[in-house]
Amino acid sequence: MPAGAFMQALLDIEHAQGRQRDIPGGPRTLDLDLLLYGELACHELGLTLPHPRLHARAFVLYPLSEIAPGLNIPGRGQVETLLAGCAGQAIERLTERIYDTDEHR
Repeated sequence: MPAGAFMQALLDIEHAQGRQRDIPGGPRTLDLDLLLYGELACHELGLTLPHPRLHARAFVLYPLSEIAPGLNIPGRGQVETLLAGCAGQAIERLTERIYDTDEHR
């Protein structure tokens, strides 16, 4: 699936769940972002990859460093290096919940 089509699918999910975009950057109940798409770097209407603020957000970089150590963000560098540059940002790991999949059907 092309990156633009994938982004549109994410926007469709937000819309189906009642997401409204009344205030740019305002509070939201659901926010689905396409952060990376392999090594693709692009800037087109409605889609910039990698996400334009990915490299500066500890709350995004920290989980990425756990699931993909050594990951390179195209045009920005290694996740671990970028995360070190976000040292002043406070993030907190939430308590893990284990769900019984049968219970949530």
